[in-house]
Amino acid sequence: MLRKILLLTLVLMVPVLATAQNATKAKALLEEVYNKVKGYDNIYVDFKYSLENTEANTKSETRGNATLQGNKYLVDLFGSKQMFDGKKVYTVVPDNEEVIIEDKSEDENTITPSKMLTFYREGHTYQWDILQNVKGRKIQYVKLIPIDTNSQIKSILLGVDAETKHIYKLIETGKNGTKTTISVNSFKTNQALSNTLFTFNAKKYEDEGYYIIRN
Repeated sequence: MLRKILLLTLVLMVPVLATAQNATKAKALLEEVYNKVKGYDNIYVDFKYSLENTEANTKSETRGNATLQGNKYLVDLFGSKQMFDGKKVYTVVPDNEEVIIEDKSEDENTITPSKMLTFYREGHTYQWDILQNVKGRKIQYVKLIPIDTNSQIKSILLGVDAETKHIYKLIETGKNGTKTTISVNSFKTNQALSNTLFTFNAKKYEDEGYYIIRN
């Protein structure tokens, strides 16, 4: 009888131990990604952005790019540009000929461009997921589940290039069924950046007829 109880206990423990090991392995991989990212002076990413909701039968795709240096960033997406100089966020909307200037968001749950390569370090549980071969590159996926039960995000799949330890793809699934996918087309590091890249030139836009809104 005792032997049967011990065997049953071992059988029940195997899945739990395997899950814990996979979670540890997944977190270790993401730490490698983080350490690699923090070692660069700056990063330039060219990416494809897609949004899909099968229930609403909607799908859209566009290209974008982002330059990141420390907590500063410059993002070009949807025909608009957004820049953060470390203090203020500047959003340039050519279609409306306006520039919106705002203070940095204090919402810790907001994934800003400056966090897009490091947001995964906290606030999630981790699962080791599938390994894909993409044109000869091995992409290992890690599944992130938000710890906050009130989060509007159901899960995030983060695809990591097993050799370079760079993020290749992010697939975010919302509780409303919306799936957002960011696929990296080009990942460049330590580029020669202009000293004024993250400096807002109000006069330039005023001379071009832009209306500047300060919130």
